[in-house]
Amino acid sequence: NLNSLTTRLPRTGETITGHKFFIGFGGKGANQCVQSARLGAKTSLICKVGKDSFGNDYIENLKKNGISTAFVGQTADAATGTASIIVNSEGQNIIVIVPGANLLLNFEDLKMASHVICKAKVVVCQLEITPAVSLEALKMARASGVKTLFNPAPALADLDPQFYTHSDIFCCNETEAEILTGIPVGNLEDAEKVGRMLLERGCKLVIVTLGAEGCMMISVEEPIPKHVPAGKVRAVDTT
Repeated sequence: NLNSLTTRLPRTGETITGHKFFIGFGGKGANQCVQSARLGAKTSLICKVGKDSFGNDYIENLKKNGISTAFVGQTADAATGTASIIVNSEGQNIIVIVPGANLLLNFEDLKMASHVICKAKVVVCQLEITPAVSLEALKMARASGVKTLFNPAPALADLDPQFYTHSDIFCCNETEAEILTGIPVGNLEDAEKVGRMLLERGCKLVIVTLGAEGCMMISVEEPIPKHVPAGKVRAVDTT
């Protein structure tokens, strides 16, 4: 992550001055993996980075966090994926992602890691790699009775319907929910509509995150929506 902090976000065509810049580690899958490891779970990340300084540092950081890097491949055919992030003083952000080596993770890589996928308790996938590869990982996990959690980000309006049927837990935010369903999410009632629609598409449990308002959960087993409010905090960075 290439992070720039500013008092406000720039308008189209505008150049503004920031007050801080730093390089950090990120990526949706890696963030989830690191947090799980810090909470005590045994974790493994299946991904691909470039043979560059970013890639080397990335692997070293994963190791420092106790994550297995046995299936973190390095390639000379693309640079390590990056995200350029601008964050304002309210913690709001705009992000540009360049996937790079992420998109070179392939089915053969999954086959090599199949024993890890099929023996896991939970497999978490998202869309910062090639969608077909994420879907195959979900299918492999499901076939072995492994619980699957899917985060449809960056969201695709034409998401393969099999993602819904192979996700035990389908977790999206308001923006992703609108892209997937066409329903703008401005309140809990809208989130409930989204949740019911996604259940109809085959999900078992749907979570719609609502920023400062917490999240809404609904499932096949518990069809009455549940709102989980968020604690009040001063947002530093919503990335």
